[in-house]
Amino acid sequence: MTKRALISVSDKAGIIELAQELTSLGWEIISTGGTKTTLDNAGVATIAIDDVTCFPEMMDGRVKTLHPKIHGGLLARRDLDTHLEAAASHEIGLIDLVVVNLYPFKETILRPDVTYDLAVENIDIGGPSMLRSAAKNHASVTVVVDPADYAVVLNELKADGETTYATRQRLAAKVYRHTAAYDALIADYFTAQVGETKPEKLTITYDLKQPMRYGENPQQDADFYQKAIPTDYSIASAKQLNGKELSFNNIRDADAAIRSIRDFKDRPTVVALKHMNPCGIGQADSIEAAWDYCYEADPVSIFGGIVVLNREVDAATAEKMSKIFLEIIIAPSYTADALAILQKKANLRVLELSFDAQDASEIEAEYTGVVGGMLVQNQDVATVAPSDWKVVTDREPSEQERVALAFAWKSIKYVKSNGILISNDHMTLGVGPGQTNRVASVRIAIEQAKDRLDGAVLASDAFFPFADNVEEIAAAGIKAIIQPGGSVRDEEVIAAANKYGIAMVFTGVRHFRH
Repeated sequence: MTKRALISVSDKAGIIELAQELTSLGWEIISTGGTKTTLDNAGVATIAIDDVTCFPEMMDGRVKTLHPKIHGGLLARRDLDTHLEAAASHEIGLIDLVVVNLYPFKETILRPDVTYDLAVENIDIGGPSMLRSAAKNHASVTVVVDPADYAVVLNELKADGETTYATRQRLAAKVYRHTAAYDALIADYFTAQVGETKPEKLTITYDLKQPMRYGENPQQDADFYQKAIPTDYSIASAKQLNGKELSFNNIRDADAAIRSIRDFKDRPTVVALKHMNPCGIGQADSIEAAWDYCYEADPVSIFGGIVVLNREVDAATAEKMSKIFLEIIIAPSYTADALAILQKKANLRVLELSFDAQDASEIEAEYTGVVGGMLVQNQDVATVAPSDWKVVTDREPSEQERVALAFAWKSIKYVKSNGILISNDHMTLGVGPGQTNRVASVRIAIEQAKDRLDGAVLASDAFFPFADNVEEIAAAGIKAIIQPGGSVRDEEVIAAANKYGIAMVFTGVRHFRH
């Protein structure tokens, strides 16, 4: 019996060669629309879909393959006589191979001129239906959705006249992943269109970007996936200009780095991170001076760190960075001379990332996996203007202290809780991250900042639960504090600040980061 293939693709890469090989193997080819035209023009004999269905294509192509003579040919079980008899009595020819890929819905909604009606028209109905029918009957039918699999199918057909069950099963699984991802994009689009913020089903889809050697530790398997609709300001979208492949921990640290610098758009700024905590932040009128401050903030912890700069990297800055061991450098651009300097270090990962889409990246939800579930939240992008601060002590901060407090408050946001940060008006001086009690974080930050506390201020990511924190801060000689407030013991904390002549500002916004 002559084998039949049904071919209908929007991505026509390699389709002519596939059809030619099938024809040479004696297969008949059923085809539709633009695919049929492409194959006919290439001299490949095809059968029109309406010649199979004896029913005209209609409604602008919306109805053409949704027909029993198509789906009966795909779904008939070859091991059941009742199925084969039904097919014969209704003149349904069996279809042994389906090659289909879908209307370009993703590409359509990414178009700047996309309209709602255009998006809807690019929702494929017949294609997913044929794929699902063929995949369900993979015991007998081979189904191909990815041009990358054409060679595998052809090699098996040439060798044995049919594909193996293992191949059909693998391709069927790929089909269901493909149609699930396709439907997830459509669901996400419609959910956004109707303004639904808490859908009863979470439908998200990601594409494999990079299999990883291992995860956080060598005993953990890991992979890196990118959103199907890419976020421009993300490590997944960065262009790597030099160095080794990014590791699991590299990617997490780099993600924390590009988040932490978003609040520093107004001036040249450099942020250095270790283990997802900023170890140094510097701000100045030039990127070189900002680097100097960032490095000076903690020249020990920056070793082996991740550095992100929000201005083009020039040769002078590159020369200074090249003198120490860094894992990753991220910037919007590099001068030719700067890049030449950095590329002398073969293992240094140099990433170029467009900073133009920073604001758009802030609206993306955050997903955190827990055993048996997932937490979803919006990002912590809350800002509080200094004009909205509440000075709660007798002493008001000086103008210089206000500038330093604003810098410290931006800098504390991405320090792991319990987080304490000491700074002046242009650089961090001490960071106390992730301790189980706040006074321990205060002590760590003070120890790191000692001998550099003239004009220093202190920021806390959450309220002080006890006045003992202020006692430690006062003993160090720090004269200004910024914190959210909101503790049941706020009055005790304020009284302690007044006792030592410390200016204290409440912002009313907490920045926990677990």
